[in-house]
Amino acid sequence: MSEITAAKAKLKKFYSSYEVYINPVLKFLLALIILSVLNAKIGYMGKIDNIVVVLILALVCSFLPLKGMALISAIFMLLHLYSLGIECAIVTAVVFMFMYLLYARFVPNETIVVLITPILFLLKIPYAIPIVMGLLGGPLSIISVSFGLIVAYLIEYISVNAEALTNLEDGNMMTRIRFIVDGLVGNKDLIVMVVVFAITLMIVYTIRRRPIKNGWTIAILAGVSADAFILLISKVMFGLNYSVFGILLGSIVAVVVCFVIQLFNFHVDYEKVENLQFEDDDYYYYVKAVPKIKASETAKRVKRVPPTSHTSHNDRDRRGGAPKSNPQTRSSNGPRTVHTANGTSRTVKE
Repeated sequence: MSEITAAKAKLKKFYSSYEVYINPVLKFLLALIILSVLNAKIGYMGKIDNIVVVLILALVCSFLPLKGMALISAIFMLLHLYSLGIECAIVTAVVFMFMYLLYARFVPNETIVVLITPILFLLKIPYAIPIVMGLLGGPLSIISVSFGLIVAYLIEYISVNAEALTNLEDGNMMTRIRFIVDGLVGNKDLIVMVVVFAITLMIVYTIRRRPIKNGWTIAILAGVSADAFILLISKVMFGLNYSVFGILLGSIVAVVVCFVIQLFNFHVDYEKVENLQFEDDDYYYYVKAVPKIKASETAKRVKRVPPTSHTSHNDRDRRGGAPKSNPQTRSSNGPRTVHTANGTSRTVKE
């Protein structure tokens, strides 16, 4: 465990030293993944379904805040859907507008959740999202997680039903819009997933907030268990289109991701808990203090080299000449010079 703590401390120090370079690289990679996944799922506009365009836009996003990246991703998606049909673009734009009004009002700092959730869902590993937000967020994080799921299901639904949309017998605009809205609102998979993720997030948040030993670990395991159990029960009861293997694999990935986050955000030593008590004019305060685990600093050892009794002529020359002679120092030949108090001197032979 000490090696892990030391590695964490080195990683944090490295990040703080090169943050100005690391953040743009991470945002570039995130934008590259988002735009590439959109091209793979709904790449209907050939002009932007191009690696050069994706690289340029990802480079632009690396210098923008996350909200700017979200805006570029939304426009990129709308352009693809416009090529498929203006109805798809209209429905998606309305969803984005409604999402922005609620998102900007309640959870304006969780842009990353809205960006990552659709990508993880399309990659079939979204089960870490509600647990992570239960650990790091709060009850209102349900809004950002739900909007991420809605965007993911909208992309999936349009991608699967693209041919049906273009071949409708009554192919007017309102018919296509109704087809998309009905498919989204009546999607039992989406409704169940939103409910399950909300329940999981609240379970994790509630346990994490309790003053119990190993609260984060218990919250992670309880959240993963509840998430997998409710999804499996829902699959049996409602015949939902969930993969059992995908749920189990996603739960394992969620556990690993959440324990890594715990290592960096809540790595504490329960063996050194202190219970403190103090008071002021109005209240008594009872506080439980749990220390964080930190890497022990390596003690610096200073080696002292004692001066040699005999100094070479070269060393004396480098120091600026021969050392001053001690008036009472015995000469190498035998006689020594003695200085008296009145300023006279005499030579004494041995």
